[in-house]
Amino acid sequence: MVKSVDGIGIGRLAQVSGVKAETIRYYERIGLLPRPEPTAAGYRSYGRIAVERLAFIRNGRALGFGIDEIKALLTLAAHPDQPCTDARELARQHLVEVTRKMAELDRLRERLEQIVDCGCTSVAECRVIATLGRPNHE
Repeated sequence: MVKSVDGIGIGRLAQVSGVKAETIRYYERIGLLPRPEPTAAGYRSYGRIAVERLAFIRNGRALGFGIDEIKALLTLAAHPDQPCTDARELARQHLVEVTRKMAELDRLRERLEQIVDCGCTSVAECRVIATLGRPNHE
């Protein structure tokens, strides 16, 4: 990490955090990242808190949490004395959704394996084309 991150501009914040400047502005617009007061010259000036918050957001996104989930988790993180039950429940619900999506992807993979392994030599007998041409892709 950088020795000092106080009073840095958005370009440096993007570099330090690994988050594009455009994404930082987006996070400000949607309320994930507080918009700093402009300097006398009219520039945004960020500090350690912005770097830490962007790390939190990046880590949440890396785990697949959506924007609303990250907003909720940031709200919870602002109250460190509170019990962890709400954060755990949010993560548990996310795990259930990830597990559901993985099962769906497994079914998709199996179906694709079936049509890829057809051994056909012409488009006329190709399972890929035939499958896509069916009304329900079944």
